[in-house]
Amino acid sequence: MINESNEVHGHAVLEMMASSGQTYSRDSLIAAINEKFGPETEFVICTGGGMSAETLVDTLIERGKFMGPDDAFVFNPATKCDHD
Repeated sequence: MINESNEVHGHAVLEMMASSGQTYSRDSLIAAINEKFGPETEFVICTGGGMSAETLVDTLIERGKFMGPDDAFVFNPATKCDHD
């Protein structure tokens, strides 16, 4: 899900989380995103783009995409968008 302008859709991050079987804190998720996609990668979601990993994570938190405590959350599949 990386396009020619080095943008990754937020769905790829949610898929990474779901397939990892791990829990995350805000900081550990940002570190995992930067390790997998690179620290210079920008992210897009259904409503906007040009986001850093930090901005993406904060946006996903605000939109209720995760469940669990702040230091051990996972992607909440009930909040998955129904498009690609």
